[in-house]
Amino acid sequence: MGRFHGDYRIHANLRDQWRNVTVPFQTFSISGEAKQIYKDFNLGAILMNDVAGDGSFRTIEFMPSISYTYKLTPDSTHLFRPGVQFGINFRSFDATAFSFDNQWNGQQYDPSLSTNEVFQSERKTNFTWGLGAAYEFQKGKRERIVTGVGLFNINRPNQGFFGDEVKRDLRFNFFARAEYKIGIDWDILPSIQLNLQGKYRELILGSQARYILVDRLGVYRAIMGGIYMRSSDAFYLSAGMEYQNWWAGISYDINTSSLVPASRARGGIEFSLRYIIHRFNPKLIKHRVCPDYI
Repeated sequence: MGRFHGDYRIHANLRDQWRNVTVPFQTFSISGEAKQIYKDFNLGAILMNDVAGDGSFRTIEFMPSISYTYKLTPDSTHLFRPGVQFGINFRSFDATAFSFDNQWNGQQYDPSLSTNEVFQSERKTNFTWGLGAAYEFQKGKRERIVTGVGLFNINRPNQGFFGDEVKRDLRFNFFARAEYKIGIDWDILPSIQLNLQGKYRELILGSQARYILVDRLGVYRAIMGGIYMRSSDAFYLSAGMEYQNWWAGISYDINTSSLVPASRARGGIEFSLRYIIHRFNPKLIKHRVCPDYI
């Protein structure tokens, strides 16, 4: 949080997944950040809505967070940002959308028959929190490295619906991203991310390349594209464009896991949109060439 050039940042994301396998899994999120709202404190929040499967298993999560920027050197070349995040998690499902053995009348499925199932609750709300920190080294405008770690679900909230306690596992996250100038108009942006939660392991590794169309007199345009690998699951292609303070991107998963016979290698498509706000925008002045004579 706070790792951007500007004062406020808004980011929206929409993902549609497994449309070829079952009822599509759909995730929408919107987040906002404010840098240095008081001295060197940064504030952010994310709202996520996820719906999955036949029973419309829904997860709504609101997670505000706060971080502090330590300047390790006077010129701000080296920065350290510790932070804390809190979250309210709401989950629900629609039991009427499920089918049960009791609805088989001996010849065919009859949805009018009673399921003989009694659910104590179809909703669950809990609280969670986490800690994290990030280090940033910026050598120049187009040369930087950012790396960080995070630990989430520290209180291990109970997410069980039916009386039995089902504690959510701790999740550990490590990430590293770099931005390096490889030509007058070309940059490379490699990254790695590792998530560990219970028995699950996720490693994402890849890179994008950026071509700067124009960057002068306050006018900025750039396009980018890349490829990433998610271990034992998929690899995905991404493309995007930067236009002044706007950024828009699209990515598509190509499934490589054991689900391929059902998915036909089709994973999910994702759209992203970001906008950065500056408190003060200096007036763009275009200099005139003086004539050789008056």
